[in-house]
Amino acid sequence: QVQLVESGGGLVQPGGSLRLSCAASGSIFSIYNMGWYRQAPGKQRELVAVITSIGRTNYADSVNGRFTISRDNAKNTVYLEMGSLTPEDTAVYSCTAARAMYTYWGQGTQVTVSS
Repeated sequence: QVQLVESGGGLVQPGGSLRLSCAASGSIFSIYNMGWYRQAPGKQRELVAVITSIGRTNYADSVNGRFTISRDNAKNTVYLEMGSLTPEDTAVYSCTAARAMYTYWGQGTQVTVSS
C-alpha cells in the first residue's frame, strides 16, 4: 500500500555531510511512523533514527548528535541529515514506514564515506 523511494546517497569525504530523502506514495503518509535503517557489508541491519506521526524522534547512540531525522507531511517525504560522517557510516540506508502491524521498506540508497 505504501511505496518508498530513497535518494541522496553517494560518496562523501570523512567529516562531510549528506542529506537523504525518502518519498512516499500510495497511502496516508501523515499517520505512519517513519524510520531509517542502515546495513553495512557483513553486518547486521541497524535502526538509525525514527520519527513518529506526531514528530517525536529517537536515534541510535552511534549517530546521536550527528544525524537529524525530519518529515514534511505536505511533501510525503522523510529526510535524514547526516553530518560529521566517518567511514563507519558507510552502508546502504533504507527508509521504512510503519503503522500497527504493517511495515514497508524502500530499496535503499548507498552511502560511502571515504577519502
